[in-house]
Amino acid sequence: MDKEEQNHKQSGLSRRGFLHGIGGAGAFLGMSGSMSADETPKDADGKVIPGFEKTKKDLNAAKGWRSVSDRKVKVGIAGYGLCAFGGAFFYQNHPNVEVVAATDLDPGRCAALAKAVGAKKTYPSCEEMIKDKSIEAVYIATDAPSHARLAIMALNHGKHVVSAVPAVFGFEAEGQAEELFNAVKKSGMKYQMNETSTFHADLYAKRMQYQAGALGKIIYSEGEYWHDFGSKGLPGYNPKNGKIDLNGWRKALPPMWYPTHAAAYYVSITGGRFTEVSCVGTPSLYAEYNGGNNQHKNPFGTEIAMFKTSEGGISRIGGSWDMKNAHGEQGRVYGEKPHNNAIKGDRPPLPPGVDGGGHGGSHGQLTNNFIESILLDKLPNVHVGDALNMTLGGVIAHKSALKGGEWMKIPQYDL
Repeated sequence: MDKEEQNHKQSGLSRRGFLHGIGGAGAFLGMSGSMSADETPKDADGKVIPGFEKTKKDLNAAKGWRSVSDRKVKVGIAGYGLCAFGGAFFYQNHPNVEVVAATDLDPGRCAALAKAVGAKKTYPSCEEMIKDKSIEAVYIATDAPSHARLAIMALNHGKHVVSAVPAVFGFEAEGQAEELFNAVKKSGMKYQMNETSTFHADLYAKRMQYQAGALGKIIYSEGEYWHDFGSKGLPGYNPKNGKIDLNGWRKALPPMWYPTHAAAYYVSITGGRFTEVSCVGTPSLYAEYNGGNNQHKNPFGTEIAMFKTSEGGISRIGGSWDMKNAHGEQGRVYGEKPHNNAIKGDRPPLPPGVDGGGHGGSHGQLTNNFIESILLDKLPNVHVGDALNMTLGGVIAHKSALKGGEWMKIPQYDL
C-alpha cells in the first residue's frame, strides 16, 4: 500500500474500496425480448456493466436482524429494462413486502418482471398501475426522464415512492424539483431515491463517524463517478421509437445530469447541503457530442464541479463518460477531527432472504431502509431533500460549465 492509498484509507473512503456501477443506467423501459434476473447485463460492447458483477452472498447479512412489524406493504414495481433493475432490489424477498403488481412498456419484459418478483397482476404502463388502489408503494425503476413525472403522479395518488436515480432530470429539473417537493409535503407519503453509493460499506462507516461527532465539520470532500461509455455510447430508452438503442436518453448526456453517485460522498455522509457551485467541462472525445449539436445541447464528456457546502466547506464532484483508465464510484472526506477507529460503522443487518446485492451490497440495504421508513414512520436515508440537493446540484453545475464556470446558487429543499 503506497502513501497516497494509506491517506485515502485513513479517510475511510479508499480509491480501491468500491464496487463500481452505473446506478439507474440500466433501469430502462421498453426493451424488447426478455432476460432472467440471473443473467448479467452487458453494455454495447458486450462487457458486464460495472456494479452487476456476480458477487458472493453475505451469509452473515441477517445476523442480528429483528423484525419491526408483522405488516406487509403492498408494492408495485415499474421497469425491468437492460439491467433487470425492477427485480434486482429484493422486494420479492422482503418479509414485510407483498409485490402485488408489475409493469413495463414492453409486454415481454413486463411478463419477465412479474415472474421475477412474483407479481400476480400486470399493467401496460406505470400510469395505469398507479391507479390501482390496493398498491401502497411503488418502485419506479424506469428511464431517468420519467422518474419525476411518475413519482409525482404516485404521490398525488397517495402512494409511497422509491425512485431510481436521478430524482429529476435535465432541462425540466428545476421545475420538477418544485413540483416533486410539494407533492411529498402535501401527500405526507414517504419518498426515497435509490442512491446506491449511500450504502457502500466505506461511505456508510463514514456516515456513522460523522453522526457520532467524531469528524467535526467536513472541511473537504470529493466524489467521483467515472464510466467510459466508449465510442458506441450506452443504450437507453428512446421515446421516439419505444426501444432501447444508442439514440436513447443517454446519448450525449451531460455527466452532471447524472451526479448522485458522486454527490452522495458529501450529502449522504453529512445530511448537509451544496449551496453554490462552479463547474468546468471538457469537450467530449466522441462524435455523438458533435460540439453540442445533440439532443441535450451538450459538448462535455467530462465535468468537474466545486461546491460550497452548508458547513462552510468545499466539495469537488466529478463525472466523466470518456476518460481512459478511470471508472467507478469513489470518494474521500476529511473533517476537523481524525477518523475514530473505535466507532463501529457496520451497515444494518438485513432480513433473512434479502441480500446486499449489486453496487457494493447496496441494493438490499436501500430496500430495507425504505420499507422500514414506512413501517416506523421515519425519513428514509435518502429522502426528498437529499435527493433534490444532489440532483439539482448537478443540473446547476452543468449550467455553470456552459457559462464558463460562473458561480451559481443551488435551490434548497428541506422537509
